[in-house]
Amino acid sequence: MSGEAQGQREPAAAGDADETPTVAVLDYGAGNLRSAQRALQRAGAHARLITAAADAQGADALVVPGVGHFGQCVRQLRAQGFEPLLGRWAAAGWPVLGICVGMQILFESSEEDPEPGLGLLPGVVRRLPDRVSVPHMGWNVLTVVRDDPLVAGVDGAHAYFVHSYAPEAGGDHVVATSFHGVAFGAVVRAGSVAATQFHPEKSADKGRRVLANFLTGVAQRPAACGPAR
Repeated sequence: MSGEAQGQREPAAAGDADETPTVAVLDYGAGNLRSAQRALQRAGAHARLITAAADAQGADALVVPGVGHFGQCVRQLRAQGFEPLLGRWAAAGWPVLGICVGMQILFESSEEDPEPGLGLLPGVVRRLPDRVSVPHMGWNVLTVVRDDPLVAGVDGAHAYFVHSYAPEAGGDHVVATSFHGVAFGAVVRAGSVAATQFHPEKSADKGRRVLANFLTGVAQRPAACGPAR
């Protein structure tokens, strides 16, 4: 099967008429699909749900949503054939955004389940400490620890979280942290792969700002480094 049929694309030509990014939201039965799609549309994207890797044809970015159990989500994503697609996009430097458990499955592993993660982000996702209420549910403060266009205008803002596990706060890939019994990674990036532990689609204006920042980065990418519209 050709690379194009598997969701790969030719580099964008300069001067495309429509500068609105097209985002493919991976539909692998993992929860907050429609709300993520609507939030991306409100932030300025053409957003569509896809159920197969070949459906990524024509997209400028991939979004990996997720709600539920780490192991179940990553197994469903693999069964649906999305793992090779995400690996190719990350290797090519094309934009990927993970949300909540969709963030966690991009890591190497999680204490929640022995199933390996995708390994597109470094490190382990760990359970929040028992000394605080788990799951962590509600609004919490974002603290930006590394400059990144994704978090422009949101340092000190409140975002909405629903989770029992989270990535550790250390490492060069951590862009912003939050705190619930322990500091944890709330926004991360490794190359073109970015992710949020909070739900931007539930985080009001600041969540919309994060999605708009992501879309701005997609639209402004160098033509030779991204897929074509």
